[in-house]
Amino acid sequence: MTLEEAQKTVDEWITTVGVRYFNELTNTAILMEEVGEMARIMARRYGEQSEKESDKGKDLGDEMADVLWVLICLANQTGINLTEAFERNLEKKNIRDATRHLNNPKLQG
Repeated sequence: MTLEEAQKTVDEWITTVGVRYFNELTNTAILMEEVGEMARIMARRYGEQSEKESDKGKDLGDEMADVLWVLICLANQTGINLTEAFERNLEKKNIRDATRHLNNPKLQG
């Protein structure tokens, strides 16, 4: 599925099953909540915090998909074409960071 297809799929679901989009501020708050849920798993599974028994069955991929879903909702609501935005962002990174990371001694070895 492409980003464009994902945006269309989310829009179709929201306007049929979901009735309507939550407003942009509500969706921003929901995005932060979903990022927090993903961060909790990351901190406990890959970081230094111990993983609670209740967190061990959590699906990191599902939490990432929740983040992506709400981000796509916000893109749809604000008229952002994520394919175009991502391509521009990648171009910016390729220009700005062409040698930046290669020359960073902290990343060597």
